[in-house]
Amino acid sequence: MGSGEWHVEKRSSLKSELSKDIGESESSQECGSLSIIVLGASGDLAKKKTFPALFNLYRQGFLPPSEVHIFGYARSKMTDDDLRDRIRGHLIPRNVTAEISEDVLNFLHLIKYVSGSYDTEDGFHLLDDEISKYECQKNSQEHSKRLFYLALPPSVYPSVCRMIKLCCMNKSDLGWTRIVVEKPFGRDLESAEQLSAQIGELFDESQIYRIDHYLGKELVQNLLVMRFANRLFLPLWNRDNIANVQIVFREDFGTQGRGGYFDQYGIIRDIIQNHLLQVLCLVAMEKPVSIKPEHIRDEKVKVLQAVNLIKDEEVVLGQYEGYKDDPTVPEDSNTPTFATMVLRIHNERWEGVPFILKAGKALNSRKAEIRVQFKDVPGDIFKCNKQGRNEFVIRLQPSEALYMKLTVKQPGLEMSTIQSELDLSYGQRYQGVVIPEAYERLILDTIKGDQQHFVRRDELKAAWEIFTPLLHRIDKGEFKPISYKPGTRGPAEADELLAKAGYVQTHGYIWIPPTL
Repeated sequence: MGSGEWHVEKRSSLKSELSKDIGESESSQECGSLSIIVLGASGDLAKKKTFPALFNLYRQGFLPPSEVHIFGYARSKMTDDDLRDRIRGHLIPRNVTAEISEDVLNFLHLIKYVSGSYDTEDGFHLLDDEISKYECQKNSQEHSKRLFYLALPPSVYPSVCRMIKLCCMNKSDLGWTRIVVEKPFGRDLESAEQLSAQIGELFDESQIYRIDHYLGKELVQNLLVMRFANRLFLPLWNRDNIANVQIVFREDFGTQGRGGYFDQYGIIRDIIQNHLLQVLCLVAMEKPVSIKPEHIRDEKVKVLQAVNLIKDEEVVLGQYEGYKDDPTVPEDSNTPTFATMVLRIHNERWEGVPFILKAGKALNSRKAEIRVQFKDVPGDIFKCNKQGRNEFVIRLQPSEALYMKLTVKQPGLEMSTIQSELDLSYGQRYQGVVIPEAYERLILDTIKGDQQHFVRRDELKAAWEIFTPLLHRIDKGEFKPISYKPGTRGPAEADELLAKAGYVQTHGYIWIPPTL
């Protein structure tokens, strides 16, 4: 797409969505302007995730230059060109064409940089002046919209939000101001509630978007469709048919120089309490009355409130050998880099079904997946239970796919069975379709005012209530991680826990992503 060739349908759709947000009729010609302000613009998150996501939305026509301007704000003393040069290399893909290069250049010209402190008014008044100048140029003060993306540490959220409220709010009742905050949302229940209270005093819940990028992943978003739009799954999705559910996140590398940061949080806070727990909610929730964001989020909260306290005997922690060699990690660190735990949901649908959450670094593979294992076939006349159970697997990354492990007849004259799969691999089935990055989808949802894929305050509280007692014991050194070698499956005790929970591992079968 060239710089001026904006897709009419997409731009019209965006204008329609934004018009609905501010209470205009769909026939209204005035959409107003959108200012996107990236706070922490000089940091890694902004240049590696936020700005590239904005660029991709720009290239697809969702951020037309006639309606959108982007502002970067940070403490670093830089010029507009300095910021543009800093992020340029993260926008250009490997196969650069003249068309893409032109798009990059035009996108970078939409960015204005403002330098200032995060806890004093001067910088934010200057930022407000720059935004107001842009809105005046567009003659859109009455319908202006301001989206503040906090690509910052949570410790500065309260002061930044106070400054936004004091200095930078949208000036019209017809527009809006929205705040996007990144995880981690606190370290435990108390700190999360304190943070929520501080931000909640300044902004309504409808203005706050707590972003968890896992909720923007294509296969995670497909979960509700798969569960509630297919008759096949409706009667099977319960304790009568499902033996256990595994939600797994594995990385084949360690902290890679981020040991000091990681050691403050550990694998439970970093991955399990947010990403994997969000996936669990979508797997386990009841059917909402509609796909409206609040109806979906209501059902997610009900799941979290039904989770029992985690038992010590159903937790295995690990720390890979060499983790403490990082000079930024304390020599006596008790921080787990691996955890496997069993969560149990006390309700009619899931009573007795273990939900196994597993995450780790420096393991033997990289993947994230949901694995729903069904119970054995009663009265198995083919004597094939030893080959493995039926499983429904949702591969989140890499090689996105949905596949079902089934027992089938082996081709030939004999009546023998093998395990195979029905496979929907996205790379093969949807050739030429670019799966959007999670941040692209979530930023667009924020612009549209759709909070379905964002974490609500009561949901955040319920999540921390599940993990806080365990985390406090780990922090006090009362629960020790087991050492494991990098490049392995993690501690052997974790596999023993899976077996005790009822997971039956398939031997001799390997899913191989199909090739084109």
